[in-house]
Amino acid sequence: MEREVEVVVIGAGQAGLSAAYFLRKHFEPGTGFVVLDHAPAAGGAWQFRWPTLTFKTVNGVYQLPGMPVPEPEESRPVAEVIPGYFTEYERRFDLRVRRPVSVSSVRSLADKRLEVATDHGAWIARALINATGTWERPFWPRYRGQGTFAGHQLHTAQYRGPWEFEGERVAVIGGGISAIQHLLEIDPLASETHWFTRRPPQWRDDEFNPDRGREAVAMVEERVRRGLRPRSVISVTGVPQTAEIRAAREAGVLDRRPMFDRIGPEGPVMGDGRVIGVDVLLWATGFRAALDHLAPLRLRGPAGGITMDGTRVEADPRIHLVGYGPSASTIGANRAGRAAVREVRELLAS
Repeated sequence: MEREVEVVVIGAGQAGLSAAYFLRKHFEPGTGFVVLDHAPAAGGAWQFRWPTLTFKTVNGVYQLPGMPVPEPEESRPVAEVIPGYFTEYERRFDLRVRRPVSVSSVRSLADKRLEVATDHGAWIARALINATGTWERPFWPRYRGQGTFAGHQLHTAQYRGPWEFEGERVAVIGGGISAIQHLLEIDPLASETHWFTRRPPQWRDDEFNPDRGREAVAMVEERVRRGLRPRSVISVTGVPQTAEIRAAREAGVLDRRPMFDRIGPEGPVMGDGRVIGVDVLLWATGFRAALDHLAPLRLRGPAGGITMDGTRVEADPRIHLVGYGPSASTIGANRAGRAAVREVRELLAS
C-alpha cells in the first residue's frame, strides 16, 4: 500500500516533534505530512533511559516549541516524566504520529519524489525530514582480544542502574558525561572502579554561557559543512565541574587511566603488559547517527560524513537532517526543526 504526502518526518523525538510542530502550521497531518516513529510509545530516547537518570543528574531537558516542559522534583527519573510530556504534546498539537513504524529504506523515484519504505507500507513524498537520532546505534569500539573477556560487557544503552554492579570490579570506558555519571553511581556499590579514556578529560571551571554554547555548536557545524563525521557538542565544550564532580575527583573516583592496548580474559591489558582485572566492561562510548535507511540515496561523501548546509543535505535538497551534528542537543533540535520546515516550504513552492 502506498500513500502520498508532501513531507515525511522520520522520528518523533525532540527534533522530529519540533519539525512536526512547525509543519502543522502549514500542512494537514495525514495528507500534507506524516510522522513515522519506530518507538513503541511517545518519549523518544528518553523513555529508554536508566531509572537513576533524574532531573538532578540529567545533562539537560529543553522544552518543545509552544509548550513548557514539566518542572518535577529533582529526584524524579526523567524516563517517568518526559514520555508523558511528549504524549501530551502530540495530542495538543494534533500531530498524529504513527507508531510503531520501522523505516527500511528511502529511495529516489523517477519523478523526483521519494519512496519511504516501511513495515506498514510505503509513503511517497516530495521532501523528507530525518530525525532518527542516535539511540538505536550504540557505538562499540573494537579492541584486540575483546571476545576473550570472561566477564560481562554492556553499553550505556543497556545500563539500568548501579545496583547491577554491587561488589564487582567495573571498568568504565569513555570520556563523556554518561561515563562520569555511571562512575559516580557505581563506585559506592562496586568493589572497585577504573576509568579509561582516549584523551584526558577537559575539565571546565568557568561558567558555560550562551557565547560558549554558540561557539561549540559552530565548531560541530563546520565539520558537517565540510562533509566530516560530526563530533558531539560535549567533545568541544569540556566537562563542567560541579561540586559532586570535584568531590569525586578529590576522592580518586575520576582518576582517569589512558586507554589499554588490548583485552584479555581477565580484563584490559595495558601497553606495558599489566593486566587490570575486572568483572565488567561498561562501554560509555557514545552513539552514531542512525542513517542506514538513507543508504540508497548515497548521501555520504569521501570523508565519511554527509555534507550539510544548515539542515539541508547539500547533495540532495529534498533531504533534511535534524538532531544531527550541531542540532543533536535538545535546544539545537528545536532550532533545526524550525529551519528545516522553512526550507522545505521554499523547496515545495519552487
